[in-house]
Amino acid sequence: MDLCAITDKGRVRRENQDSCYIYREEENDLALLLVCDGMGGHNAGNVASSLAATVFAGEVKEGLANARVTGAVCNLMKSALRTSNNAVYELSDAEESCRGMGTTLVSAIVLGDDATVMNVGDSRAYHVSADVIRQVTRDHSVVEDMVERGDITREESRTHPSKNLITRAVGTSLFVEADFFSVKLRHGDTLLLCSDGLSNTVSDDEILFIIMGSATMENAGHELMRLALERGAPDNVTVALFRR
Repeated sequence: MDLCAITDKGRVRRENQDSCYIYREEENDLALLLVCDGMGGHNAGNVASSLAATVFAGEVKEGLANARVTGAVCNLMKSALRTSNNAVYELSDAEESCRGMGTTLVSAIVLGDDATVMNVGDSRAYHVSADVIRQVTRDHSVVEDMVERGDITREESRTHPSKNLITRAVGTSLFVEADFFSVKLRHGDTLLLCSDGLSNTVSDDEILFIIMGSATMENAGHELMRLALERGAPDNVTVALFRR
């Protein structure tokens, strides 16, 4: 089990509003990965992502023992998301400086060969297996809806002026809905979770090439970050990687 998480504010932004978290239990063949990309004025985006990540990770870790036995991983993630959403929403309502803040959230819990992935917003999860990369999650964004309607092409979506507008976020309303995905992992497979600071600057094929050519997840993470920064990294960039 090989894990790595790395984040950078990029070349343009003054602060890093992304947050990430990884956790492993080697003896139980278990891992948790989490990436949040905050939004909001001043430092509120950073507050939202940090708070959501901390609360979500704490809730998941506390309930993992029971979820392992009952197989109720989705229920655990749903509960952790509700608690995270409430924490961000309540702080946003209480503090003027945090008004309107929110964050994306993408997470994966790996138990043996099975990974459960959950996302809100446009931070993504990818599965790399046998020289093939597949985007696991679907972006909750304005441009993704436009692509699905046929209004624009996938290539046009990468540079569309509305590409940063998301349709779901943690903490912006009393309730939030997430999507869930199941991934079967084989030995050597990789999971990548990332903020849009990576996916907007590095192509899927480039991500595949770097991951397949990296001996460790730390090497892959730093190489992905290097390429994003080399291309100007106009947004914060975060990656969390797991290799079975």
